[in-house]
Amino acid sequence: MNVNGSRPACLYNDPSVFVKTEFDTGSPDASMSTVLWAKTQQLQEDAFRQLQNIYGDHFPLEARHHLAPWLEQNFTTELDLANPQHEEHAQRLVLELVAQLESKAMEMTDFLIKNKLEQIVENFKQRYAHNPLSLYQTVQQCLNSEMHLVQRSEGVGVDPGTAMANDTIYQIQQQLNMLKKSTQECGVEIEKTRQMQEHHSINFYKHHQISVQLDSGQFQENSQEYLRWKEWRDKVAAELRQSFNNLKLQTSTLANRHLDMIKQVKELQYRVLDQELNKWKREQQLSGNGAPFSNNLDTIQKWCEDLAEIIWLNRQQIRQLEMIQEGLNIPSQETSMNILPELSDGLNVLLDSLVKSSFVIEKQPPQVLKTNTRFSATIRLLVGTKLNVHMSPPVVTASIISESQANSLLRAGHTKKTSSGDIVNNKQTMEYHQATGQLSVSFRNMSLKKIKRAEKKGTESVMDEKFALLFWSEFSIGNGEFHYQVCAPSLPVVVIVHGNQEPHAWATILWDNAFAEWGRQPFLVPEKVPWIQVANTLNMKFKASCGRGLTEENLKFLAGKAFSFRNMGYNADCSNLMITWSQFCKEPLPDRSFTFWEWFYAVMKLTKEDLRGMWIDGALLGFVSRQQAEEFLQASEVGTFLIRFSDSELGGVTVAWISLNEDTNQKEVAMLQPFTRKDLMIRSLPDRIHDCHQMILLYPAIPKDQAFGKYYSSPPETVPRNTRNGYVPHHLVNVIPGLSNFAQAPGPRERNGQLPRHSGNILLRPPVSALG
Repeated sequence: MNVNGSRPACLYNDPSVFVKTEFDTGSPDASMSTVLWAKTQQLQEDAFRQLQNIYGDHFPLEARHHLAPWLEQNFTTELDLANPQHEEHAQRLVLELVAQLESKAMEMTDFLIKNKLEQIVENFKQRYAHNPLSLYQTVQQCLNSEMHLVQRSEGVGVDPGTAMANDTIYQIQQQLNMLKKSTQECGVEIEKTRQMQEHHSINFYKHHQISVQLDSGQFQENSQEYLRWKEWRDKVAAELRQSFNNLKLQTSTLANRHLDMIKQVKELQYRVLDQELNKWKREQQLSGNGAPFSNNLDTIQKWCEDLAEIIWLNRQQIRQLEMIQEGLNIPSQETSMNILPELSDGLNVLLDSLVKSSFVIEKQPPQVLKTNTRFSATIRLLVGTKLNVHMSPPVVTASIISESQANSLLRAGHTKKTSSGDIVNNKQTMEYHQATGQLSVSFRNMSLKKIKRAEKKGTESVMDEKFALLFWSEFSIGNGEFHYQVCAPSLPVVVIVHGNQEPHAWATILWDNAFAEWGRQPFLVPEKVPWIQVANTLNMKFKASCGRGLTEENLKFLAGKAFSFRNMGYNADCSNLMITWSQFCKEPLPDRSFTFWEWFYAVMKLTKEDLRGMWIDGALLGFVSRQQAEEFLQASEVGTFLIRFSDSELGGVTVAWISLNEDTNQKEVAMLQPFTRKDLMIRSLPDRIHDCHQMILLYPAIPKDQAFGKYYSSPPETVPRNTRNGYVPHHLVNVIPGLSNFAQAPGPRERNGQLPRHSGNILLRPPVSALG
């Protein structure tokens, strides 16, 4: 390292890895801005090594270097992949990234660099062909981690969560590297010890031969020749005693070194499997509720493979030490102090735990599972390649198990015959993917044909009953020395037979994903939880489905509805209140035939399918009570309107506006009868608002054409006749009965205070008004 602490120009000892400290002068991109990469190359050596671990094989640093300007220009903007437009843009970026890298490879004159870039391109195509967005997310994560490393080196504040994640990656990789180095050093020492033992065996044989000569009577006892042979035997015997003691000491020292190393492996394996892999599983579960999922399974696989290699090499070394000890003929009273068998057993336990824990469900099956409907899942064996399981790929079988069967599995271990239903296409052979080094299997055409349900208790319904898909396999490693049965239960699933069961089924899954404790008895969940946790879960789910999260005001409204605070208003502080499962999705809301969850789910579904763009734009006030809506509009000018979700109509949205009663000269609030999905499929909400000239300004004071103009279907002003049949085309227009199109006064209302509306088929005969 240089005196000033910066990295030396040569970053790698491995000549096959090539990263320059400056750009090629002949590159057309050399003059472009590469601020981040320039700072990255000034990192200290330890920090840069940490960066190497972050990038790894899934996006090599060579690609980062040669595409530095283009990457920083195109991948530093956060995209919402739940937004179809953003998703399409991300896919275009991925295609362009590969094209840019191919172009760079063609420009290169250096054979090694050219070959390396071509390998990276081929690897990208094979690894990410079926999931290009995964490459986009990988690049973004790498760039974000790189930026945080640079900021930390400059003393700039870094998000603690990201910094901790980067530190964890670095620390684990450092520990693995140290263990690899120690294993390698032990291997060298064992080889030296083996050579010492061979030399000891030769001397032992030599001593035996000399003794035979002396005892044969060939020499007179005190003759010069006898004394010379005797002296030689005594010398060899002294050497044997010395080498024997040296070998005992050396094997004991190496055994103790392995004992220390195995303790370190055990601690590190606990960190990888019980912390990092379980953290990945928990994030995977929360992603079912819409939480972001970093999905660092490739990194975890690399750790597991390194652990498998370290454990396997240590097993071989322990066996070599045992063979050396066997060759020493150590007295039986001394062998009781031998720790090698204990070390071997300890390594076998670690290997068993690693193999069984690394059989994971990479892509979970759907958690609401409809019978006779095709579904998919992906299983991966993280250590399959390293332990050569891919040489004879095992078959994986899927079955569905009930809650009681899941409990039996937890207590008694794996049984093949466990099942509560019939799944077709439930057997597949694992495949080795050379480009990614992964051993996995994708079930693409499974279907649940029959399900056996348990007896219901009390108010339980079939949508409360949870099952799990169990994936299991068996295989051998080490030429049949070890035989494993492995299994992986999926996240809980609810089985339905009809679409109308879906809302309640999703309530069961949402509650389980959010509030299940890790390591719980299947499938226990708390009966009540703090409202603040439920609010966070609803916000997460709504944001993932609809593109924008809920505000504090929205969540206060939802709390008021969930707790039925009609008298206290919707702004009561509920943060410290507990909400029960029954309140959440069992008990009907006051004066309604549906529950809180059914109302929320219907609103979320309507927003996702028909109002998503407007919700993201903020054009929907949405979660506001009738009373609040009236208060907002009474304080606004005539013609102001707002859009809110209906309290009375499940999955309905209504428009309220302020008008002037010409008789009383008083402002009055009118509300349209709610629109449902069926209505909005006939004519969109923006077009219906455009039809109603009573509505001028979107609350608080945004011209409606400015707010909704981009959503209008925009029929032409004049519509020519069809020349073949003479008919004039027509379209549907929203009409409010009892009100002139330009009237300000409210017309007749239904008993609930909402104005009826209908859509009419109006023949357009230019230039007559469509509403005439």
